[in-house]
Amino acid sequence: MTRLLTRSDLHAVLEPKSCIAALRDGFRAAAASPIAGQRIRTDLPFPGTATALIPGVLPGIDAYTVKANAKFPAARPALRGVICLHSGHDGELLALMDSATVTAWRTGLAAALATHLLAGPAPARGSVVGVIGAGAQAELMVRGLDTLRGRRELLVHDSDPDRADDFASRHDGRAVTSVEEAAAAADIVLLATWSRVPLLRLADTRPGQHVTSLGSDEPGKQELSADLLESALLVVDDRELAVAMGALAAAGLPATAAEATLGEILRGDHPGRPDATARSVYAPVGLPWQDLALAWIAFRQAERRDIGTTIDLLA
Repeated sequence: MTRLLTRSDLHAVLEPKSCIAALRDGFRAAAASPIAGQRIRTDLPFPGTATALIPGVLPGIDAYTVKANAKFPAARPALRGVICLHSGHDGELLALMDSATVTAWRTGLAAALATHLLAGPAPARGSVVGVIGAGAQAELMVRGLDTLRGRRELLVHDSDPDRADDFASRHDGRAVTSVEEAAAAADIVLLATWSRVPLLRLADTRPGQHVTSLGSDEPGKQELSADLLESALLVVDDRELAVAMGALAAAGLPATAAEATLGEILRGDHPGRPDATARSVYAPVGLPWQDLALAWIAFRQAERRDIGTTIDLLA
């Protein structure tokens, strides 16, 4: 039997604290996997792209994931698809689940973890956080960051002012009218947009500031300029992907521009931010094992609590 998990089912079984813990463990362990994950992306004869991530594998989990996504920026939601969770014993399809929800959770919470590690200790009164792009991934970044550190103020900018207002009201923040206004006041800047031109340059930032950029995950997308990336401690999730389709590709920089991966920092192979005055940037692309880390939690919780619908695809 296969368990079908919708968006509402996933919201019922996932919670930030356990997901962040699973992602932290995954970043530490993923390098030991004998099989490298693949991220495959293609243009379409429609106003969108198709992406597949295979296989999601992690040491210690006897299952794997295959994810297929459609990305249509003008649609709401902009990302739609499915994650298949298969048994590692015999390939049985254990679960089908909404990929938009799992992707938002794993991307946003992994970014929250990286942001917390790289931004340095939170000020006694809490950090000022600026959000640029008030979508699903920013939602989970803020929720995750709130579980990890104190926040004094939240500033939100989106190209749609109503979305910025709604986001700010949900998180006790306030909307601002420009990217520059959000960045100027923030200790931490979180970007999650579809931009194809730099939204922040070195001149828009200051020493000691941290920036997390989720938007540069496909060729042609760019949120940060080359001069900002070159001047900061740049951390990615995977150097090869970053230079093939991520922030490095968009800025025309080599793989050596990324000083560390998040896994290296979590394993203690890199010390992270050198001092309180350094700028830091986290710019991931997204890795297949992250889908498995959260899909496995969702499946086990759903099995335990009998949430979702079971179907027999072979009937």
